Amino acid sequence: MRAPIWTRRTVDTAFSGPENSFGFLRLLFAFAVLVSHSLPLGYGREDPGGGLTHGQTALGEIGILGFFTISGFLITRSAGRVPLPRYLWHRGLRILPGLWVCLIVTAFVFAPVVALIERGSLTGLFTEPGGPFGYVVNNAAIAIRQYGIAGLLLHTPYGRLTGTSVFDGSLWSLMYEVLCYFMVAGLAVIGVLKRARWVVAVLAAGLFAVIVRDFLTAPHLPGPQGDHGPFLGIGGLDSYSLVYLTYVFLLGALFEAYRKRIVLNDGFAIVAAVVLLASLQFGGFDVVGYPAFAYLVLWLAIRLPKPLQRVGRRHDYSYGFYIYAFPVQQLLALLGVPDLGLFVYIVLASIGTFALAIPSWHLIERPAMSLKHWKPRQRTTAGDQASGMNTAGVPLPSAGTTQTSLADGPLPERGRP
Repeated sequence: MRAPIWTRRTVDTAFSGPENSFGFLRLLFAFAVLVSHSLPLGYGREDPGGGLTHGQTALGEIGILGFFTISGFLITRSAGRVPLPRYLWHRGLRILPGLWVCLIVTAFVFAPVVALIERGSLTGLFTEPGGPFGYVVNNAAIAIRQYGIAGLLLHTPYGRLTGTSVFDGSLWSLMYEVLCYFMVAGLAVIGVLKRARWVVAVLAAGLFAVIVRDFLTAPHLPGPQGDHGPFLGIGGLDSYSLVYLTYVFLLGALFEAYRKRIVLNDGFAIVAAVVLLASLQFGGFDVVGYPAFAYLVLWLAIRLPKPLQRVGRRHDYSYGFYIYAFPVQQLLALLGVPDLGLFVYIVLASIGTFALAIPSWHLIERPAMSLKHWKPRQRTTAGDQASGMNTAGVPLPSAGTTQTSLADGPLPERGRP
């Protein structure tokens, strides 16, 4: 039986067990990005969400905001529970292997197929500037420095719309997410997550002030505006995205930092929904809609029907779905599938994306995550065995026991951070 509408259920109580719908929500947000991309990739038209929200946002952006809200909550929880080296190890295992294989598949499977369709041969594919090898090398460090391959895909609807070759435009957000991971790592190292949670609130308030400034200085323009200049000289880093996505990430982090004080209940969720819908229609989505949306994401994670809580619990395909959807949609657009209608295009794109996301999870992502408890092997000597210490001076486990550590426990999140 569900709790009464006004029950004071804190975030800490709500997420005290493994029952939540984060896996389903992540997959839903990834699908929202696919749907959002369908018009520009398949028909060369803008996402209709911009018109419905008076230019403030689009369906794909809402999906990204959902990802960052969940990540802020779960990643902050992870950083507060495990040592820094293990935290970084976990994050690398979750992001990098799947990304690297995706880059290889895109460069050496998708690109040759596209070349055969567009040019009738592979001539020049591996010798022209910006070829498949450069695509993998230039993008392997997460910061995407090469979106196109050998000038292919210029004749798709999206290629004609933008005049550029783009194989996997969705990868742009990974850099901002990883920067947020490092931010949380820094907060954990200096003890903020355990002894000075107010610093997280101050950081969020600072970014919120920038967003409010943007809103007040350009009230006649639709949606959030602002030019914040380059960030530490990092090429290709959009400081606008950095400010807004980091703010949403910090909103999720605040739910974890103040998990014993923030209440999740149906009444507050109704208020948040009203605020969100009003901001989408009348303006101020980035100012008041972001916090309302973040609250709804956390509330939905505990209030959606129980069958949805099983989605992604053992097999999380959301990350693979997110990183493979764009190239699949581009290939289908090149083959003329959008001519069959938007619905058919979305269905076939979803099927094709799952056809890659499923093996990505079972063959790459899950095996990589199985290494999360790996530790460098330490040599022991006969003298160490006699003294009960290893070479680092750490007590060895006694015979018949298994060494365990709370720091090496399972990650609180399942799947894409």
